Amino acid sequence: MKAVILSGVLGLLGSIPGTFGAEAESVGLLNGTDLTGWVQRGGKAQYRMENGELVGRAVPGTPNSFLCTERSYTNFILELEFKPHPGLNSGVQIRSECFDRPTRVVTADKTNNIPAGRVHGYQVEIDPSARAWTGGIYDESRRGWLADLKTNAPAREAFRMHEWNRFRIECRGDEIRTWLNDVPAARLMDSMTPAGFIGLQVHGIGGNTNLLEIRWRNVRIRELP
Repeated sequence: MKAVILSGVLGLLGSIPGTFGAEAESVGLLNGTDLTGWVQRGGKAQYRMENGELVGRAVPGTPNSFLCTERSYTNFILELEFKPHPGLNSGVQIRSECFDRPTRVVTADKTNNIPAGRVHGYQVEIDPSARAWTGGIYDESRRGWLADLKTNAPAREAFRMHEWNRFRIECRGDEIRTWLNDVPAARLMDSMTPAGFIGLQVHGIGGNTNLLEIRWRNVRIRELP
């Protein structure tokens, strides 16, 4: 199954949306007090609610961690804000999966043997490095990069370190589109996974003992027909 990459400025002209209209029905995924409706998978990063914000703290010696919605979503508009740490890679899983048994995933390009309990699927990247591919689409634990930001300088420049940033993520059928701070970031046509959970990643940091945290707030979803 081949992904069609449509990232970059040329494929996104004229596609900057506004925020939800008054008539839209969106639902908050964080209740502001605890982690009801979410389940942690993968590593042992620490997640907590603080002043209405979700804080993810990296823990040395543990792999990538994901706080995942208990239910799955198919077609939707997901909007959220995040405040990154310069030393901590992260991301937002969409239409993602995690199986109780080892699973073999076969595509036209490669075969992946995914261990039991491994989160895998589409990830909208949060990349604080100089590469600045925040908003690109990565396939976690499967195919790797599907839509990077090599040719999208406006999106790379839209990222704000040490400040709140905003994602808008749209999944409609085989199409996935992302915006970073209202700037078009990536567009992908891919039919591999039509539905799955949403997850907030805290990347593994090896033996690093520095205090590394990322924050999220105003995580809202509007499901589409």
